[in-house]
Amino acid sequence: MRRSLAILVCLAACHSEAAPTATPSKPSSSKASSLPTGTVRFETPRGPWLVKVEIVADDASRQRGLMFRRDLPVDTGMLFVFQSADDHAFWMHNTYLSLDLIFLGDDRAVLGVYPNAPPQTDAPRGIGKPSRYVVEVSAGEAQAHAVGPGTKVAFIGVAE
Repeated sequence: MRRSLAILVCLAACHSEAAPTATPSKPSSSKASSLPTGTVRFETPRGPWLVKVEIVADDASRQRGLMFRRDLPVDTGMLFVFQSADDHAFWMHNTYLSLDLIFLGDDRAVLGVYPNAPPQTDAPRGIGKPSRYVVEVSAGEAQAHAVGPGTKVAFIGVAE
């Protein structure tokens, strides 16, 4: 029962779980937004991988996430910052792009990757482990850079 309640709470908090109440305006591309930005540095077996990210740390920004974006340039993405670690799950409602979801623990190490999440589906995507941060990038980028469990991560210019 407690786990079910935690999952329901997460569904309301994650960007893709909350059902939209109105259709927001649809941007034609991933042009700059008013969200704060920073960089996530992955220390991979193939060398450092730097990802420029938009940072979302409030419920409204998490609910919107990357919905309605038509493109996401290579080495860019979105960093979801949560107040505490939980079994976060995302769906791809109104998300037009296939994404890799990279789940990080409190220690900023990769706990798991949900690769190639298909767009425009409502099925929750997660790794079944408590995470504190989630990085979304274009599908295939995590594998291309050999990002997997245990990969160390550093935040640059990310205020928490």
